[in-house]
Amino acid sequence: MTRQNYTFTSESVSEGHPDKVCDRISDAILDAFLREEANARVACEAFATTDCVVIGGEVGLSDPDRLTELLGGVEDIVRDCVRDIGYEQQNFHWQTLKVQNFLHRQSAHIAQGVDRDGAGDQGIMFGYAVDETPELMPAPILFSHAILRRLAEVRKSGAEPALGPDAKSQLSLRYEGGRPVEVTQLVLSTQHSHESQTSADIRAIVEPYIREVLPRDWLTDATEWHVNPTGTFVIGGPDGDAGLTGRKIIVDTYGGSAPHGGGAFSGKDPTKVDRSAAYAARYLAKNVVAAGLARRCTLQLSYAIGVARPLSIYVDTHGTGEVHDSEIERAVAKAMDLTPRGIRTHLNLNRPIYQRTAAYGHFGRVPDADGGFSWERTDLAEALKAAL
Repeated sequence: MTRQNYTFTSESVSEGHPDKVCDRISDAILDAFLREEANARVACEAFATTDCVVIGGEVGLSDPDRLTELLGGVEDIVRDCVRDIGYEQQNFHWQTLKVQNFLHRQSAHIAQGVDRDGAGDQGIMFGYAVDETPELMPAPILFSHAILRRLAEVRKSGAEPALGPDAKSQLSLRYEGGRPVEVTQLVLSTQHSHESQTSADIRAIVEPYIREVLPRDWLTDATEWHVNPTGTFVIGGPDGDAGLTGRKIIVDTYGGSAPHGGGAFSGKDPTKVDRSAAYAARYLAKNVVAAGLARRCTLQLSYAIGVARPLSIYVDTHGTGEVHDSEIERAVAKAMDLTPRGIRTHLNLNRPIYQRTAAYGHFGRVPDADGGFSWERTDLAEALKAAL
């Protein structure tokens, strides 16, 4: 029987965290190429450290001349990202940092499999949904994101100028009867502007916004707060710690509440099943729960390079299903074309919609009018029920 009473912890990091700076840059470059051509190929990695950002990977366009022109604009993209995040500190400033660009044309050996509509690589991808929040996301990661997103809003608006871009949050939620009921531990570390500011000073700034975000009855007299527990946090971002694209895959997904495949998302165009099939798996799992077929659903897809159809589909409803898991597996296969091309078409992924995914999670977001976060729609629920 599934455990009903326990404490579970998830963490998030802000858009100014060194790894998230790199994710943002990689996805901004991806969007620039997709804006130029819907079938652009991008596998872009970024590395950031003191006063320096290094870009590498492979890209492809049908027009070689335009490819050369876009590569020449990469430095401006990097600086725009760093400026928007808010870095204007002495050793990491959007105007003065050095940008090194080592992007090159995509390998023909990789392209040949994708050009035949196959998967760009082998791999396993997981999707997950649970009915403990309206977003059908695990509460610990959803609210860890929400805290940092709110702090970023008040920092950028000028309401709280003492806050810096680099921050981390962590929530330990106590579950009772399988539902979150209380925050037992809350950790918030945020970069700030003056060494004279104490942990108590920072807590006084952030606590009202945290209370604004969390359900009121979750914070109790027993909740333990750890705000900037090490003290001073003035040196932050890539100057304080190096960053790399793709190092926050659990933050990007379900906060550890569900399995994760081997691949990160940022900087990869949607022909890469690491990204597109993970989005499809979330879409399917969410629609299974939205359709009332289960209260909780984990769904796995697997692929082989150059092969279009998924090798396997696996569903686990953790004992909450209204029908057998194998029936849901068959319904999923009927309701959606799970070839890489089918996924891209169904979710309309060949568009510049990825920079916005780089911080505060790829899942549990509100679908945008322009098709961003299309994998968060619940428009497949009726088709799944019909397939059963």
